Amino acid sequence: MRRSAPFLLGPLWLAAACQGPGREAEILESPIPELTAGQSGTALTCSKVLTMDAENRVLNPGMIVLRENRIVYVGAPIEVPTGYEQVDFPELWAAPGMIDLHSHIQATGWWDTNDMVFPLNADLRVRPALDPWEPRIPVANAAGVTTLFGIPGSGTSISGFGTLYKTKTAGGYEGMVLKDPGGMKSAFNFNPQRGGGDVGNTWAGLTWNVEQLNDRVAARVDEGGTGDWQLENLEAVHRGELPVLIHCASAEGVAGVVRTWKCRYDTTCVVSHGSWDGHLAARFAAENGVPVNHGPRVLNFDSMIREEKIQGGAQAYVDAGVPLFSLNTDAPVMPQEELFLQGSMSARLGAEPYQMLQALTIHPAQSFLIGERVGSLEVGKDADVLITTGDPLDPRTRVEVVFIDGRIQYTRRDGAQLY
Repeated sequence: MRRSAPFLLGPLWLAAACQGPGREAEILESPIPELTAGQSGTALTCSKVLTMDAENRVLNPGMIVLRENRIVYVGAPIEVPTGYEQVDFPELWAAPGMIDLHSHIQATGWWDTNDMVFPLNADLRVRPALDPWEPRIPVANAAGVTTLFGIPGSGTSISGFGTLYKTKTAGGYEGMVLKDPGGMKSAFNFNPQRGGGDVGNTWAGLTWNVEQLNDRVAARVDEGGTGDWQLENLEAVHRGELPVLIHCASAEGVAGVVRTWKCRYDTTCVVSHGSWDGHLAARFAAENGVPVNHGPRVLNFDSMIREEKIQGGAQAYVDAGVPLFSLNTDAPVMPQEELFLQGSMSARLGAEPYQMLQALTIHPAQSFLIGERVGSLEVGKDADVLITTGDPLDPRTRVEVVFIDGRIQYTRRDGAQLY
């Protein structure tokens, strides 16, 4: 069945940001598979499809075919087997859902995710605090944010383990979790430098805390582990099975993270924040292959040092060669629904716009070991698709429809434009 979607049409803002690295649509060799009994599928045709794949394909026009919860075709519009619902968006764009690796909205209030009793909390889990009915989740969904890493706060040096989850508006906990645990949260300066007078309230004490525990785990990880259930997830970090996201700010914070978590322990680590003058350590991060997940502050003028200019952090990190650069909101520090605006402002401050789209989609996915599931529109990946009125970085653009796992989670027509 074919139908157009005239109720969704709106002004199309053809921003130059997404014209660049693409190429004309081409037909993929793989045919669209037939639906079997009981299966459902949808074929979406749009005026422009931002695939965010390794070849940076921008299809003009393009088709995305969803079967159940997976993408089965991305390419030029072609004939679709019987049984697929065909929906045409002749003036709209399609893009993958956005991903934020630094979010705290999974629980109402900070007190459920920031345990300050001990400085090292390798046994702490966010899982019990994740509330599927948290009212900020559907608002984030309406703004095109489809995957979040819900994490503990930054009050302690090893803060605990977070959950990667989808912003589904129905289905409960089991239906929304992508990976649990999704990775570890660590915090390296300012917030975790504790004020109670115990070990950890200085750079020296904080580093000793982190290293004495990690040295013990690293020494045993190749010998079958420590046998301590409280450390089993930290052992997975040292085996490279789970990534670690490290809160830090300023140049010495970024450098300290790289020295400890990459140079000393060789983990799959991602610098988070890296704000203020953190970009001054960007080349050190780049030389060691450490990704940076930047935000919520994406510019600097006079924090830590007076730069005598407004320096865009994203531009500095990307220009230094930092791999898989991504952006965050640290929600609710910035509203979760304003993740796209981090890309908009970073582009306004000098970063290349298409790279900022990567920073909201494929780069956070790849840096956190979930790139085979989300972050781009490719065959075999989760069917997380945004339908928008134009460039996702343009503040004038509206999100019209959000698919997660092949099911509509939001439409502007029915959702009263939550954002």
